[in-house]
Amino acid sequence: MGDGERYIGVAERRARLAVRHRLAAGARGGSPEDVAGSLVALHGTDPATVYLAVGARLTDAARTVPETERALYDDRSLVRMHGMRQTVFVFPTDLTAVVHASTGLAVAAKARAKLVQDMASAGAPDAAWLKEVEESLLAALARRGQATATELAQDDPRLREQFAYAAGKSYEGVHTVSGRLLRVLGVEGKVVRGRPLGSWTSSQFRWAVAPAHPELDVAEAQAELMRRWLASCGPATEADLKWWTGWRVTDVRRALAAIGAREVSVDEGRAYVTADDVAPEGSVEPWAALLPALDPTAMGWQARDWYLASELRPLLFDRSGNVGPTVWWDGRVVGGWAQRADGEIAWRLLDEKGVGHEAKAAIAAEVERLRAWMGTSRVTPRFPTPVDKELARG
Repeated sequence: MGDGERYIGVAERRARLAVRHRLAAGARGGSPEDVAGSLVALHGTDPATVYLAVGARLTDAARTVPETERALYDDRSLVRMHGMRQTVFVFPTDLTAVVHASTGLAVAAKARAKLVQDMASAGAPDAAWLKEVEESLLAALARRGQATATELAQDDPRLREQFAYAAGKSYEGVHTVSGRLLRVLGVEGKVVRGRPLGSWTSSQFRWAVAPAHPELDVAEAQAELMRRWLASCGPATEADLKWWTGWRVTDVRRALAAIGAREVSVDEGRAYVTADDVAPEGSVEPWAALLPALDPTAMGWQARDWYLASELRPLLFDRSGNVGPTVWWDGRVVGGWAQRADGEIAWRLLDEKGVGHEAKAAIAAEVERLRAWMGTSRVTPRFPTPVDKELARG
């Protein structure tokens, strides 16, 4: 190892995860803002994931739904928007400008070009027409405050226009201008998802004009996002960083240099932490957690052997690489869980190594904690996995 470089083993990485991801009992957060700030981003593709991820980490889990709704829709201290890898996340509002400049601009340019190309291929109106419709949509949204795509189409019927997509291919279909345009505007940072039409588990959203934010320098924004993510998830390898951000390797390396990241050694090889983060992590009391599908901890790294045994992956992930609900004990995934139609939380151990009576009792307590705050709500993961399907059936 080079000068100042040290080895960070599996035990220490799990201890870091427990504290920085607010999973150990003594590290839980007092608010959804605490949780999101510690994790940098919460996956928002499946709406329930946000609430379940927050609930697993709040000191007072009974406040999960009202406090998360407050943060998302009243205070707007958290914002649901497109980010890394064209994925929907929930970010602290003070990160929206950073995400937009570091990631959104490049993704948005490709998304708009693809929409214009798809419309042209289908003989639909051109880019100038689309720009007129966009301006009309944004004006209507500003007047209304929040609105669904259907409501916006009442103001401008052109949003109902449809065009064929991928004609002649196995995945061909028909797209509506409103759906594709709102997605592009979301990636561009012009609109964000507002309140759902139903409960916190609903996947049908209203839209709102995005909060104003400054336009940042791309390189500076990438450096800031890198700094925050490494503070939460370091050590991480270059492959982890490229996967999580969706950036080019050159962007990753430039950001690492800009923040003066320190090289360390992990079992996978060379990794990085922030410049002031080389001190050993203290010991952490054993802890249990039930994390939801697409949880940012389970999805946080590309190389996952240090917390997830490779033989469990076919059981806990779908074919696209989306993780399902997971059971954790003391820094590693040991099983899966699901909610059945009657509300019962069913769980199963898949790796019993080191999982004794204390662990099983702690896991059972987390099951009760989850059941208590969820009440009569029912959650069905958008991307079911083999274990999830089996447990849900009973």
